[in-house]
Amino acid sequence: MVRLKCVFSYDGTNFSGFQYQPNQRTVAGELEKALAQMHRGETIRVHGSGRTDAGVHAKGQVVHFESTHNIPIDKWTKALNSLLPGEVYVNEIEQVSDTFHARFDAKQKEYHYFVWNEQDPNNFKPHTTYHVPRKMNVELMNEACRLFVGTHDFTTFSSAKATVKGSKVRTLYHARCERKGSELTFIFKGNGFLYNMVRILVGFLLEIGQGKRSPEEIPYLLEKRDRQLAGDTVPPQGLFLWKVHY
Repeated sequence: MVRLKCVFSYDGTNFSGFQYQPNQRTVAGELEKALAQMHRGETIRVHGSGRTDAGVHAKGQVVHFESTHNIPIDKWTKALNSLLPGEVYVNEIEQVSDTFHARFDAKQKEYHYFVWNEQDPNNFKPHTTYHVPRKMNVELMNEACRLFVGTHDFTTFSSAKATVKGSKVRTLYHARCERKGSELTFIFKGNGFLYNMVRILVGFLLEIGQGKRSPEEIPYLLEKRDRQLAGDTVPPQGLFLWKVHY
């Protein structure tokens, strides 16, 4: 029995999220289906670094699983990719220790959110960017980003539907908005993220970029721990789980 760590990417447009769900097409479900084919029908469970919602994508999602197959490591990637649908692609696989856990050993996660900031939509990227036609003040949004960096209780910026118990204190190591041509990229790196946290943060920052809100509100909003005080949750299609650090 060996434990393997798998790094892969996917287009989440046509999936009901990452986590396995009965009678739903999910990324984990497709991985487990491919592994079952390789193991003659045996159920092989994959354990992810975290969940992504329906419509959310990944460039560097990580799972671990166990196998009795004695396959050379360099053959695993080719074998899995031959069985997976086109929206899912295994980037690399490596053998890890029996104690490695994709979720609990993760030290830092990085998310990117892409916004198409032009009057006209980009018909070539409708499923991977969020279209915002209004002019944005990137400098002001970055002023706000700096106030989110650090250790805070992010209750105000997490979904009220979250099922996570216990503390909602998280540490953001990096938060920034970058413009490249017509595309804005919001980049967040942290030790963990609450349900919908990135999408709520981006929604609030976009309001700041339009002059509807002010960076000076952020300390108050963090202190109040009230989801109703923050803005809308932006749609899922612009969000990517970019990288998981161990």
